Amino acid sequence: MNKQVSLAPPGQEITGPQVASSSQNDLSQPLSTIPPIAPEQARPDPDLNELRPLGARIAGDTGPNDFVDPLFQGDTDLSLVSIAAPIQNFEGVSNVNGVLPPDTNGDVGPNHYVQWVNLSFAIYSKTGALLYGPAAGNTLWSGFGGACQTTNDGDPIVQYDHLADRWMVSQFAFPNYPSGPFYQCIAVSQTGDPTGAWYRYQFQISATKLNDYPHFGVWPDGYYMSINQFAGNSWGGAGAVAFERDKMLQGLPAQMVYFDLYGVDANLGGMLPSDLDGPAPAAGSPNVFAQMDDNAYGYSPDQLQLWNFHVDWANPTASTFTQAQVLLTAAFDSNMCGGSRNCIQQQGTTRRLDAIADRLMYRLQYRNFGSYQTLVLNHTVDVNSTDRAGLRWYELRDSGAGWSIYQQGTFSPDATRRWMGSVAMDSSGNIGMGYSASSSTMYPAIRYTGRLAGDALGQMTQGEGTIINGTGAQTHSASRWGDYSSLSVDPDGCTFWFTSEYIQTTGSAPWQTRIGSFTLPGCGSAPTPTATNTPVPPTDTPVPPTDTPVPPTDTPVPPTATPVPPTDTPVAPTATPVPPTDTPVPPTATPVPPTDTPVPPTATPVPPTPTSTPAPVSAVIYLSSTTNGNSGGVAYNDEDIVAYDTSTGTWSMYFDGSDVGITGDINAFAFMPDGSILL
Repeated sequence: MNKQVSLAPPGQEITGPQVASSSQNDLSQPLSTIPPIAPEQARPDPDLNELRPLGARIAGDTGPNDFVDPLFQGDTDLSLVSIAAPIQNFEGVSNVNGVLPPDTNGDVGPNHYVQWVNLSFAIYSKTGALLYGPAAGNTLWSGFGGACQTTNDGDPIVQYDHLADRWMVSQFAFPNYPSGPFYQCIAVSQTGDPTGAWYRYQFQISATKLNDYPHFGVWPDGYYMSINQFAGNSWGGAGAVAFERDKMLQGLPAQMVYFDLYGVDANLGGMLPSDLDGPAPAAGSPNVFAQMDDNAYGYSPDQLQLWNFHVDWANPTASTFTQAQVLLTAAFDSNMCGGSRNCIQQQGTTRRLDAIADRLMYRLQYRNFGSYQTLVLNHTVDVNSTDRAGLRWYELRDSGAGWSIYQQGTFSPDATRRWMGSVAMDSSGNIGMGYSASSSTMYPAIRYTGRLAGDALGQMTQGEGTIINGTGAQTHSASRWGDYSSLSVDPDGCTFWFTSEYIQTTGSAPWQTRIGSFTLPGCGSAPTPTATNTPVPPTDTPVPPTDTPVPPTDTPVPPTATPVPPTDTPVAPTATPVPPTDTPVPPTATPVPPTDTPVPPTATPVPPTPTSTPAPVSAVIYLSSTTNGNSGGVAYNDEDIVAYDTSTGTWSMYFDGSDVGITGDINAFAFMPDGSILL
């Protein structure tokens, strides 16, 4: 069972939301009739060369330098399981604007895939035919006037609103950067055709605080946004905003409700709003915001925070943003490379890449299965204190009594670094995850993995697929990579679509992007229940928990998305040449999201969930050795149970005792009628 606690006082609530209306809105001509604004090579802004300081962090415990993630399963031969190859696999927008990082993002509808990067977008058919673009982002606001037309500042988000068969896209606008006011530009398609007309909006978020790193979630009563705020070069706290979806779907003037969270906890930040796939939640359900916190930030133990944003459009000032729960996770270490951006290894260069391990990665996907609801999310961790980047992922469930961690795992099957993940669940409860992969002997690649709903909990079981292998490395001194990627689920409920960056030819910042789709077996049926916490008969010896909190190994992670100084080496990309600069567009490179947001925890760690296994069949022999060993390529310890299939002559791991805290020899075991194991 996952213990749930609240920050003091319980039910802490932020009062006094700020309510405002869109500063302007209109209806565009059909996009297909608007000439694309050609992507331009952006000019550097000298003010962006300075790193923006974060809010103060409280020093956490210094943990052992031999920390190993308790959910790390050890190296695995991925060739033993073959995941399906990509269905679609085509090129997206490349670095036509001469910036980094790309902030790769996209979503899929019934007939289109829309991708947006810094600072251009394109519309494709679902077979990869280019239908529009690449065009500068502000093409969508041509003729609109104001900051949304005159600036093209980036940090884009694309979402398909399946409840209405519409598209919602957004980027920020800072016409007087570094001074305010600061805007968010949002457009909602008039129909399900993204090449048609769009309802266009400009919202002033703040006169004084810059709204950086905006991330969105579609919800029945609003479009919800999380932001990291800055006042000049100083950290300004987290922000949560809801936009009036019903009015925006009609092209009417719309309101926004905005909570500035700095006064509640100055160290909140890096949040994600929940993003709906599939059936809608119960009417009136709040949008859930989530944030992860490492105990290295000064608040032990490691945890996920959940907040409920309930908007009341009839009386907006009555809207609330309430702390709901704190879920204690298995221990993890998010301190990659001591906070240096020069972190993830690449082939052929000493220059490394930014791990961005200090926050949840886009997106926080929500699904409603009727009897329960799910949230899936992920972030990057150091698996074994050697800066080996792996992906910690979670499935949260709410069956009516509140959210709990249903399962969690850390995916790092070999020494290759895996990071920049995005995770989602299909309509049958299968989970897919896309990510970047790199090492000193391979160029950055785009890969994916998955698990089926009935598989052993906490494990990605379906092997690993490749969308594309890079053939070059990035050598820019900023080391920026990401800052995010995007895994979406097709309206068919089964097909995953992933987009991220890669490089073909080694150079300063010649990034390209790829768009690929894949499915997992058995989608289309109801989720298969997975037994958890199988009871042990009273005569058995209790199994001890394994995830006593382990302090982090290092210091808090410094900023991961700050503007970077220019380089002296010109970029030679495969498309448009890149000028010798970093993120030259006003906060295109997301000026310092909160990299070490502390959150005070108040409870004890959660033991891992034991998994249930099916009863054996007669063709399989099960055994537990009194010593460690290896049979048929399967390494085992004396606390494990291995299986030998007499029909195929193959060995496999059946029960890993370390998963549930067993460290000594299993002297005897038996299978019970209900499928549990008596040890």
